[in-house]
Amino acid sequence: MNLPKSYSEQEREYINKRLKEEAANCLAQYGVRRTTVDEIVKRVNIPKGTFYLFYKSKELLLFDAIEEQHNIITGELFQAISDIAVQELSAEKLTDVIFKFYKMTEKMPILKQLDLGEVELLMRKLPQEIVGEHLQDDTDMIEKMFSLLPVKKEVDIKVMSAIFHAIYYATLHKVEIGEEHYDAALRALIYGIVTQVI
Repeated sequence: MNLPKSYSEQEREYINKRLKEEAANCLAQYGVRRTTVDEIVKRVNIPKGTFYLFYKSKELLLFDAIEEQHNIITGELFQAISDIAVQELSAEKLTDVIFKFYKMTEKMPILKQLDLGEVELLMRKLPQEIVGEHLQDDTDMIEKMFSLLPVKKEVDIKVMSAIFHAIYYATLHKVEIGEEHYDAALRALIYGIVTQVI
């Protein structure tokens, strides 16, 4: 990435950090469709041309901002699973930890605005290798988490990863599922998976 020589390494880091912060704020406020490059550069106080030195598209920046939040939460989940793995592990405890993870994800301002249409729109506009890389990173992280647990031999980690992605997509359908029974249904779903794994 060739940036103008006038930007020091420190300035580049600062601009990139601010771009992600404001992308997250815009996502939380407007969602994918109504977030614009013009709005982001105005908030960061940089020329529009500078934006394109950092990101080729609005979608790549939005994805980066989401990915950053996602990594913070999965890091916390990994730590929580590490903690219970050294204590007395049970299907109930593991279910509680994973359930709490999904509830935390739901409450994140950056993800609250996203419905299934917004997620699909974003994914459609991203290069396929970026989406593939993200899914592979997720699978690797799930594999790393499962390596801490006494997993049954016949468990296919890639299938488990796909199942956890499916649960995430189900969280985007809370209203259709029925908010009254949603939490109980989500917990039962996670428990059913956990008992097949450990």
